[in-house]
Amino acid sequence: MSIAAVPSPPSLEVRIRGLLPALSPAQSRIAAEVLRDPSGVASSTIGQLAGRCGTSLPSVTRFCLALGLSGYAELRLGLAAETGRSSLSWERGTGAEVGPDDSLDDVLRTLLRADTQALEDTVAALDVSALGRAVLAISDARRVDLYAVSGSAAVAEELRLRLHRIGRGANSWSDVHNALTSAALLGPGDVAVGISHSGETIEVVEPLTRAATQGATTVALTNYPRSPLAQAADIVLLTAARDITFRSGALAGRHAQMIVLDALYLGVAQRDYPLSSQAFDITADAVATHRRT
Repeated sequence: MSIAAVPSPPSLEVRIRGLLPALSPAQSRIAAEVLRDPSGVASSTIGQLAGRCGTSLPSVTRFCLALGLSGYAELRLGLAAETGRSSLSWERGTGAEVGPDDSLDDVLRTLLRADTQALEDTVAALDVSALGRAVLAISDARRVDLYAVSGSAAVAEELRLRLHRIGRGANSWSDVHNALTSAALLGPGDVAVGISHSGETIEVVEPLTRAATQGATTVALTNYPRSPLAQAADIVLLTAARDITFRSGALAGRHAQMIVLDALYLGVAQRDYPLSSQAFDITADAVATHRRT
Protein backbone atom coordinates (compact mmCIF):
# COMPACT_ATOMS: atom_id res chain seq x y z
CA MET A 1 0.00 0.00 0.00
CA SER A 2 1.44 3.35 -0.98
CA ILE A 3 1.05 6.44 1.18
CA ALA A 4 -0.01 9.65 -0.56
CA ALA A 5 1.95 12.85 -0.31
CA VAL A 6 1.51 14.99 2.80
CA PRO A 7 -1.66 17.08 2.35
CA SER A 8 -1.75 20.85 2.51
CA PRO A 9 -2.37 22.34 5.97
CA PRO A 10 -6.02 22.57 7.05
CA SER A 11 -7.82 25.83 6.42
CA LEU A 12 -7.67 28.57 9.03
CA GLU A 13 -11.32 28.04 9.85
CA VAL A 14 -10.76 24.35 10.54
CA ARG A 15 -7.70 25.10 12.68
CA ILE A 16 -9.53 27.78 14.67
CA ARG A 17 -12.56 25.57 15.35
CA GLY A 18 -10.29 22.71 16.37
CA LEU A 19 -8.47 24.88 18.92
CA LEU A 20 -11.55 26.56 20.44
CA PRO A 21 -11.76 24.43 23.61
CA ALA A 22 -8.08 25.05 24.40
CA LEU A 23 -8.06 28.84 23.94
CA SER A 24 -7.95 31.39 26.73
CA PRO A 25 -10.97 33.69 27.19
CA ALA A 26 -9.19 36.52 25.36
CA GLN A 27 -8.14 34.25 22.50
CA SER A 28 -11.67 32.82 22.34
CA ARG A 29 -13.04 36.33 21.73
CA ILE A 30 -10.52 36.79 18.93
CA ALA A 31 -11.45 33.43 17.43
CA ALA A 32 -15.16 34.30 17.56
CA GLU A 33 -14.53 37.56 15.73
CA VAL A 34 -12.40 35.89 13.06
CA LEU A 35 -15.06 33.25 12.48
CA ARG A 36 -17.83 35.86 12.42
CA ASP A 37 -16.15 38.23 9.98
CA PRO A 38 -13.01 36.78 8.37
CA SER A 39 -12.96 39.27 5.51
CA GLY A 40 -13.33 42.14 7.97
CA VAL A 41 -10.42 40.87 10.06
CA ALA A 42 -8.34 40.47 6.89
CA SER A 43 -8.69 44.19 6.26
CA SER A 44 -8.10 45.25 9.88
CA THR A 45 -4.91 46.19 11.66
CA ILE A 46 -3.85 44.20 14.70
CA GLY A 47 -4.83 47.16 16.89
CA GLN A 48 -8.30 47.36 15.37
CA LEU A 49 -8.90 43.64 15.96
CA ALA A 50 -7.64 43.85 19.54
CA GLY A 51 -9.94 46.81 20.17
CA ARG A 52 -13.01 45.04 18.79
CA CYS A 53 -12.28 42.00 20.94
CA GLY A 54 -11.46 43.96 24.09
CA THR A 55 -8.02 42.40 24.35
CA SER A 56 -4.35 43.27 23.86
CA LEU A 57 -1.97 43.15 20.92
CA PRO A 58 0.12 40.36 22.56
CA SER A 59 -3.07 38.27 22.90
CA VAL A 60 -3.70 38.58 19.18
CA THR A 61 -0.11 37.56 18.48
CA ARG A 62 -0.40 34.56 20.81
CA PHE A 63 -3.62 33.57 19.04
CA CYS A 64 -1.77 33.60 15.70
CA LEU A 65 1.08 31.52 17.12
CA ALA A 66 -1.43 28.98 18.49
CA LEU A 67 -2.66 28.53 14.90
CA GLY A 68 0.88 27.77 13.78
CA LEU A 69 1.30 31.15 12.08
CA SER A 70 4.30 33.45 12.28
CA GLY A 71 2.17 36.43 13.29
CA TYR A 72 -0.76 38.68 12.46
CA ALA A 73 0.45 39.47 8.96
CA GLU A 74 0.25 35.79 8.01
CA LEU A 75 -3.23 35.55 9.54
CA ARG A 76 -4.46 38.48 7.42
CA LEU A 77 -2.96 37.02 4.26
CA GLY A 78 -4.48 33.62 4.94
CA LEU A 79 -7.91 35.06 5.68
CA ALA A 80 -7.82 37.18 2.53
CA ALA A 81 -6.92 34.16 0.41
CA GLU A 82 -9.54 31.86 1.92
CA THR A 83 -12.44 34.29 1.99
CA GLY A 84 -11.49 35.50 -1.47
CA ARG A 85 -12.40 32.08 -2.84
CA SER A 86 -16.00 32.58 -1.72
CA SER A 87 -18.39 35.52 -1.71
CA LEU A 88 -19.80 34.29 1.61
CA SER A 89 -18.28 34.57 5.07
CA TRP A 90 -17.57 31.33 6.87
CA GLU A 91 -20.48 31.73 9.28
CA ARG A 92 -23.03 32.67 6.63
CA GLY A 93 -21.86 29.89 4.35
CA THR A 94 -22.17 27.00 6.78
CA GLY A 95 -25.92 26.97 7.34
CA ALA A 96 -25.27 25.37 10.71
CA GLU A 97 -28.40 26.58 12.48
CA VAL A 98 -31.89 25.10 12.35
CA GLY A 99 -34.59 27.58 13.28
CA PRO A 100 -38.02 26.79 14.77
CA ASP A 101 -39.78 27.94 11.61
CA ASP A 102 -37.55 26.13 9.10
CA SER A 103 -39.32 23.71 6.79
CA LEU A 104 -38.17 20.10 6.59
CA ASP A 105 -36.73 20.93 3.19
CA ASP A 106 -34.64 23.68 4.82
CA VAL A 107 -33.55 21.25 7.53
CA LEU A 108 -32.43 18.70 4.95
CA ARG A 109 -30.47 21.32 3.02
CA THR A 110 -28.82 22.52 6.23
CA LEU A 111 -27.79 18.96 7.06
CA LEU A 112 -26.48 18.40 3.56
CA ARG A 113 -24.39 21.58 3.62
CA ALA A 114 -22.99 20.91 7.08
CA ASP A 115 -22.18 17.23 6.50
CA THR A 116 -20.71 17.85 3.05
CA GLN A 117 -18.53 20.62 4.46
CA ALA A 118 -17.43 18.40 7.35
CA LEU A 119 -16.45 15.60 4.97
CA GLU A 120 -14.58 17.93 2.63
CA ASP A 121 -12.76 19.69 5.48
CA THR A 122 -11.87 16.39 7.15
CA VAL A 123 -10.43 14.86 3.98
CA ALA A 124 -8.55 18.04 3.11
CA ALA A 125 -6.98 18.35 6.55
CA LEU A 126 -6.40 14.69 7.42
CA ASP A 127 -2.79 13.76 8.08
CA VAL A 128 -2.38 10.93 5.57
CA SER A 129 0.96 9.97 7.10
CA ALA A 130 -0.73 9.45 10.47
CA LEU A 131 -3.49 7.48 8.77
CA GLY A 132 -0.85 5.28 7.15
CA ARG A 133 0.83 4.63 10.50
CA ALA A 134 -2.53 3.64 11.99
CA VAL A 135 -3.16 1.26 9.07
CA LEU A 136 0.21 -0.42 9.57
CA ALA A 137 -0.27 -0.68 13.32
CA ILE A 138 -3.72 -2.30 13.04
CA SER A 139 -2.59 -4.59 10.21
CA ASP A 140 0.27 -5.94 12.30
CA ALA A 141 -1.54 -5.93 15.64
CA ARG A 142 -1.97 -9.02 17.77
CA ARG A 143 -5.10 -7.46 19.24
CA VAL A 144 -7.17 -4.30 18.65
CA ASP A 145 -9.31 -2.51 21.24
CA LEU A 146 -11.80 0.23 20.31
CA TYR A 147 -13.01 2.63 23.04
CA ALA A 148 -16.04 4.87 22.50
CA VAL A 149 -19.30 5.83 24.18
CA SER A 150 -22.61 7.41 23.18
CA GLY A 151 -22.78 8.43 19.50
CA SER A 152 -19.17 7.48 18.84
CA ALA A 153 -19.85 3.95 20.09
CA ALA A 154 -21.95 3.23 17.00
CA VAL A 155 -19.05 4.33 14.80
CA ALA A 156 -16.61 2.13 16.73
CA GLU A 157 -18.93 -0.85 16.40
CA GLU A 158 -19.17 -0.25 12.65
CA LEU A 159 -15.37 -0.37 12.37
CA ARG A 160 -15.27 -3.54 14.49
CA LEU A 161 -17.75 -5.26 12.19
CA ARG A 162 -15.87 -4.19 9.06
CA LEU A 163 -12.56 -5.45 10.39
CA HIS A 164 -14.25 -8.69 11.45
CA ARG A 165 -15.57 -9.09 7.89
CA ILE A 166 -12.01 -9.29 6.53
CA GLY A 167 -10.72 -11.56 9.27
CA ARG A 168 -9.30 -8.89 11.55
CA GLY A 169 -10.65 -9.41 15.05
CA ALA A 170 -11.25 -6.34 17.20
CA ASN A 171 -13.05 -5.59 20.46
CA SER A 172 -15.37 -2.61 20.87
CA TRP A 173 -15.90 -1.37 24.44
CA SER A 174 -18.49 1.25 25.44
CA ASP A 175 -18.56 0.41 29.16
CA VAL A 176 -15.65 2.02 30.99
CA HIS A 177 -15.16 -0.90 33.40
CA ASN A 178 -14.89 -3.38 30.54
CA ALA A 179 -12.68 -0.99 28.59
CA LEU A 180 -10.28 -0.56 31.49
CA THR A 181 -10.01 -4.27 32.21
CA SER A 182 -9.36 -4.94 28.54
CA ALA A 183 -6.78 -2.14 28.31
CA ALA A 184 -4.98 -3.58 31.34
CA LEU A 185 -4.35 -6.78 29.35
CA LEU A 186 -2.87 -5.06 26.30
CA GLY A 187 0.84 -4.83 25.63
CA PRO A 188 3.44 -4.16 22.95
CA GLY A 189 2.16 -5.27 19.57
CA ASP A 190 -1.44 -4.40 20.44
CA VAL A 191 -3.41 -1.34 19.29
CA ALA A 192 -5.97 0.74 21.19
CA VAL A 193 -8.21 3.22 19.35
CA GLY A 194 -10.11 5.92 21.25
CA ILE A 195 -12.96 7.71 19.48
CA SER A 196 -14.43 10.92 20.91
CA HIS A 197 -15.62 14.02 19.07
CA SER A 198 -14.68 16.33 21.96
CA GLY A 199 -11.64 14.33 22.98
CA GLU A 200 -12.60 14.98 26.60
CA THR A 201 -14.76 11.94 27.36
CA ILE A 202 -13.23 10.41 30.49
CA GLU A 203 -14.61 6.96 29.66
CA VAL A 204 -12.52 7.02 26.47
CA VAL A 205 -9.45 8.95 27.61
CA GLU A 206 -8.89 6.75 30.68
CA PRO A 207 -8.71 3.35 28.95
CA LEU A 208 -6.62 4.77 26.10
CA THR A 209 -4.17 6.17 28.65
CA ARG A 210 -4.09 2.81 30.44
CA ALA A 211 -3.42 1.03 27.15
CA ALA A 212 -0.49 3.37 26.52
CA THR A 213 1.04 2.57 29.92
CA GLN A 214 0.82 -1.13 28.99
CA GLY A 215 2.92 -0.48 25.88
CA ALA A 216 0.16 -0.67 23.28
CA THR A 217 0.16 1.65 20.26
CA THR A 218 -2.60 4.21 20.81
CA VAL A 219 -4.69 5.96 18.16
CA ALA A 220 -7.08 8.87 18.79
CA LEU A 221 -9.90 9.99 16.50
CA THR A 222 -11.16 13.38 17.63
CA ASN A 223 -12.18 16.82 16.40
CA TYR A 224 -9.77 18.70 18.66
CA PRO A 225 -5.97 18.39 18.38
CA ARG A 226 -5.25 19.74 21.88
CA SER A 227 -7.81 17.57 23.65
CA PRO A 228 -6.81 15.12 26.42
CA LEU A 229 -7.51 12.20 24.09
CA ALA A 230 -5.16 13.57 21.43
CA GLN A 231 -2.49 14.22 24.04
CA ALA A 232 -2.72 10.61 25.22
CA ALA A 233 -2.29 9.05 21.76
CA ASP A 234 0.71 8.03 19.69
CA ILE A 235 -1.22 8.65 16.47
CA VAL A 236 -3.88 11.37 16.11
CA LEU A 237 -6.52 11.38 13.36
CA LEU A 238 -8.55 14.59 13.22
CA THR A 239 -12.05 15.27 11.95
CA ALA A 240 -13.33 18.75 11.07
CA ALA A 241 -17.03 18.73 11.95
CA ARG A 242 -19.07 21.52 13.46
CA ASP A 243 -22.15 21.46 15.64
CA ILE A 244 -25.66 21.96 14.32
CA THR A 245 -28.70 22.91 16.37
CA PHE A 246 -29.96 19.83 18.29
CA ARG A 247 -27.07 17.78 16.87
CA SER A 248 -23.96 18.66 18.81
CA GLY A 249 -20.88 16.65 19.72
CA ALA A 250 -20.56 13.13 18.38
CA LEU A 251 -23.81 13.37 16.41
CA ALA A 252 -22.39 16.26 14.37
CA GLY A 253 -19.10 14.47 13.85
CA ARG A 254 -20.36 10.98 13.04
CA HIS A 255 -20.09 11.24 9.25
CA ALA A 256 -16.62 12.79 9.50
CA GLN A 257 -15.53 10.05 11.91
CA MET A 258 -16.89 7.38 9.60
CA ILE A 259 -15.02 8.56 6.51
CA VAL A 260 -11.74 8.44 8.45
CA LEU A 261 -12.50 4.98 9.83
CA ASP A 262 -13.63 3.82 6.38
CA ALA A 263 -10.27 4.88 4.99
CA LEU A 264 -8.57 3.10 7.88
CA TYR A 265 -10.53 -0.10 7.22
CA LEU A 266 -9.86 -0.02 3.47
CA GLY A 267 -6.18 0.62 4.10
CA VAL A 268 -6.00 -2.46 6.32
CA ALA A 269 -7.87 -4.49 3.68
CA GLN A 270 -5.46 -3.30 0.97
CA ARG A 271 -2.40 -4.22 3.01
CA ASP A 272 -3.16 -7.94 2.72
CA TYR A 273 -5.46 -7.88 -0.27
CA PRO A 274 -5.60 -11.64 -1.10
CA LEU A 275 -6.55 -12.67 2.45
CA SER A 276 -8.99 -9.77 2.85
CA SER A 277 -10.65 -10.58 -0.45
CA GLN A 278 -10.90 -14.26 0.44
CA ALA A 279 -12.41 -13.50 3.87
CA PHE A 280 -14.89 -11.07 2.32
CA ASP A 281 -16.02 -13.68 -0.22
CA ILE A 282 -16.34 -16.40 2.43
CA THR A 283 -18.43 -14.20 4.73
CA ALA A 284 -20.61 -13.05 1.84
CA ASP A 285 -21.26 -16.67 0.90
CA ALA A 286 -22.12 -17.53 4.51
CA VAL A 287 -25.12 -15.16 4.51
CA ALA A 288 -26.09 -15.59 0.87
CA THR A 289 -29.02 -17.90 1.70
CA HIS A 290 -30.55 -15.15 3.84
CA ARG A 291 -30.92 -12.76 0.92
CA ARG A 292 -33.81 -12.73 -1.52
CA THR A 293 -32.76 -13.56 -5.07
